Amino acid sequence: MAEQRSALTVGFDLDMTLIDPRPGMVRAIEALNAEFALSLDGEAFAAHLGPPLADTMRGYGFDEPMVERLVNHFREIYPSVVVGATEPMPGAAPALDAVREAGGRTLVITGKFEPNAALHLKAFGWDVDLLAGDVFAAAKGEVLREEGAKIYVGDHLGDIVGAKTAGAVAVGVATGPYGVDDLVEAGADVALRDLTEFPEWLAQHA
Repeated sequence: MAEQRSALTVGFDLDMTLIDPRPGMVRAIEALNAEFALSLDGEAFAAHLGPPLADTMRGYGFDEPMVERLVNHFREIYPSVVVGATEPMPGAAPALDAVREAGGRTLVITGKFEPNAALHLKAFGWDVDLLAGDVFAAAKGEVLREEGAKIYVGDHLGDIVGAKTAGAVAVGVATGPYGVDDLVEAGADVALRDLTEFPEWLAQHA
């Protein structure tokens, strides 16, 4: 463990940082609408990915039993509806490779249900040192701190909170719901347009 923590350790968010699952997410919400006679806006849901699904469902005003039913059904259909329709974000694989080439460890820390997150990593052949799911904002920071991560990369304001909680450099990527200026205003130490800019930044930072 001491040797691992002495290495450069970089954490990455998943949705809209490493992967773009939006088309499948829209279809998953449409499936929930059909199953439960709802009228949720799939496009709006897919445009604001980040928080854990249960929190999002609570935000729609559902009671806890209904939240549990919706989350369970969503997770059940996710592998067949979302995984195959997901694309890597521009620069995702080179960003992971850049950490490896610098002798570092890569972490993926996400609010997504961990078994489904693992399916995405497997689909793209991405081998990371640690995957942690079902965590968001400050809870991400706890994982980052435990792993000795010095950098966390994400598209959401909650990712900045996670990085700051861990005392890590908060690298924002403007590929999700927030632009470069929004990320900087929220406290990102650096804001990139997308992950294609990350390897050069990492080389300079390291």
